[in-house]
Amino acid sequence: MKLCRFSLIEGLSGRVGLVSGDLVHDVTFALGGDLVAAWPLPRGDMLIGALPRLRAKIEGMAAHSQTYPLEQVLLHSPVANPGKIVGAPVNYREHAHESAQDQEIAHGRRIDGPEKWGLFLKAPSALSGSENNLALRFPHRRTDHEVELVAVIGKRCSCIQAQEAPDYVAGYALGLDVTLRGPEFPSFRKSIDGYAVLGPWLTTADEISDVGDIDLSLSVNGVLRQSGLAREMIMPPSELIAFASSFYTLEPGDLVYTGTPAGVGPIFPGDILKVSSNMLGGYEVKAIAHGSAGWVPGVWSGLR
Repeated sequence: MKLCRFSLIEGLSGRVGLVSGDLVHDVTFALGGDLVAAWPLPRGDMLIGALPRLRAKIEGMAAHSQTYPLEQVLLHSPVANPGKIVGAPVNYREHAHESAQDQEIAHGRRIDGPEKWGLFLKAPSALSGSENNLALRFPHRRTDHEVELVAVIGKRCSCIQAQEAPDYVAGYALGLDVTLRGPEFPSFRKSIDGYAVLGPWLTTADEISDVGDIDLSLSVNGVLRQSGLAREMIMPPSELIAFASSFYTLEPGDLVYTGTPAGVGPIFPGDILKVSSNMLGGYEVKAIAHGSAGWVPGVWSGLR
C-alpha cells in the first residue's frame, strides 16, 4: 500500500490518499473517529499508529472513493507528526571517503560512521513535503543535498534487537536531508525549517521484499549527483533502528534517516532537485532563497 497526505491545487486540503498508478484515491473518511484522542495527546503520529487496524477499511474504501490524477494534487509529507527524526552520519563508505577528502564537508573533523559517532536528532519542525519549495536560509554558506532512505516506525519499541526491527517498521519513504555545512553540531545545522524533506508517500513494509534492493538517486537540474543501493550502507536500517531504540523509545511515526550515498554537493537558489527510487517513487523540489539572510557570525554578539 502507498499512503499519502495531499491537498488539491485548488480546493480540498488535509486529505489522506491511497496511491495506485497515476491516481490518488481519497480515503480520508476511512479514518472516521479512530483517531479521536483526549488531551494530552499520545506521543507520535496517530495515523501511523492506527494503520494496522485501519488498513482494511482504507483499502475497502479506495475501490469506490473519489480519485484524482497525481498531477492535480500537492503531496505533503506522508507522516504529519513525528516525535523524533533520527539521523545516521556517514553511513556509506564512499561518502565517508569523499567526506575525508573534502574538508568543506568535514570542516576539519575526522569523519567516523554511526558506530563511533552515534546518531543525531533533527527537529520535527524541519519536516517538509515535496509541495514546498526548499528555502535556503544561509546563502553565504555551503548547503548540500543528501538523498536518504527513511524508515517510518510503526509501533512503540525500546531496546529491541536488529532481527526484531522489521516488525516495528510501518514502511519506507524517500528523504532529503538538507545540510548546512559548518562547525556547529549536526543537530543544529540540519534542523532548519524545511531541511528534512519526506515523500512522495509511505510505501508499507509488506511491499518491500528486500530493503537492500531499494535504490536511491538524486539529480540537480537534470544532472545525476547521487546514486546508490540500500545494501551499501555500513549499518543497515534494522541495525540503525535497534541502535536508536537502545537510547530512545521509538514511537509510531518516528523517522529514521539512514544516511546518504556518495555524491553530496552544494545547491543554490533556482536549482531543481529530483529524488527518485525504483520502489518508493520520486518527487521534485525547487531551491529558493529564504526571505531573510539568517544569522551572520559576529552580528549577534550576545551569542558568544
